[in-house]
Amino acid sequence: MEFKPANNIQDLQYFGEFGGVNPSISDSSTYTFMKAKTMFDTFEGNTDGCYLYSRHTSPSNLYLGEALAAMEGTETANVAGSGMGAITPTILQICGNGDHLVSSRTIYGGTYAFLKNFTPRMGIETSFVDITKLDIVEASINENTKMIYCETVSNPLLEVADIRGLASLAKKYNLKLVVDNTFSPLSISPAQLGADVVIHSLTKFINGSSDTMGGVVCGSAEFINSQKSVIDGASMLLGSSMDSLRSSSILKNMRTLHIRIKQHSNNAAYLAEKFEADGLKTVYPGLKSHPSHEIFKSMMNNEYGFGGMLTIDAGSLDKANELMELMQDRNLGYLAVSLGFYKTLFSAPGTSTSSEIPEEEQAEMGLTDGLIRFSIGLDNDIERTYQMMKECMLEVGVLETEVTV
Repeated sequence: MEFKPANNIQDLQYFGEFGGVNPSISDSSTYTFMKAKTMFDTFEGNTDGCYLYSRHTSPSNLYLGEALAAMEGTETANVAGSGMGAITPTILQICGNGDHLVSSRTIYGGTYAFLKNFTPRMGIETSFVDITKLDIVEASINENTKMIYCETVSNPLLEVADIRGLASLAKKYNLKLVVDNTFSPLSISPAQLGADVVIHSLTKFINGSSDTMGGVVCGSAEFINSQKSVIDGASMLLGSSMDSLRSSSILKNMRTLHIRIKQHSNNAAYLAEKFEADGLKTVYPGLKSHPSHEIFKSMMNNEYGFGGMLTIDAGSLDKANELMELMQDRNLGYLAVSLGFYKTLFSAPGTSTSSEIPEEEQAEMGLTDGLIRFSIGLDNDIERTYQMMKECMLEVGVLETEVTV
């Protein structure tokens, strides 16, 4: 039976305390108990439906977590105050001193820095590999390996992970497959393909309005409860909680996610095809020239397209910067990091979101100075947007001036 993530979100029904169509916001940091024993039982994890302290959870956070779990088709989910607030406790819940994990070499710069520079202090080692080559992934697994970590669509190179293949490897060696699905919500559902844990930065497409940070970990009840344990849960003890007002806001924005993702994808596909036809080096999973185009197609929930992210190579950092500044001046978008906004966002990853990665490693993985990462917006007239972008590219010399014969 085909998995329908948007239907799962739509079918959730929460009434507010006074019959409101939105659930009431829990505007409290702590909660009362009528009996002292109930408080004790809650600390011990032996009660359901009781709230202790908002760092642990709140009604508003549970509402959002249930919606996100429904979207990914997992038993439950736990929300956090940022994407990194979801990623770091997940890694630390699974890996400890003496453990090893295999990670994609192209991942968000913050995740890379955590694995490269921070976790070695705790005795956790990481092998960074080309995640698209399953033989290399398997060869990197050793007796201390506990996890395979990847992004469905990698940041910023848009490499596509073969989730089914990686899940098979994880099962073979009794590992956890953890997948960051931030770039492809609704389009791909990693848990349905065998992933054990699915992470999102809610800051991006899921919230969609660039006005708050958030993260989520979707997985089994056993795993999520282990993260929330007051005794040894990484999410609980590291304090990566989300504020109830923010979770309520994100939940409301989730109701339009399916509409937004379709428009982001349609616009990105249109631009990618035009840019490639113009001779630009363009990377987009929806292009047949993308090396993992068929893998993406085999994993996708068809109606949502190939996502809103694409890259082009402007040839040099100077050209990239000149083009981005001109596009911002022409009101085509914003020179800004992050993604999933209604307006197009563009940045040069090598000097921004991936700057934590040493230059020699950037070069090795193919992250060039001239690379521009686009998060394509919700423009209604994408043909007009393309024409204006092309004029900018011609003006700065990223495209050669067309000669009429």
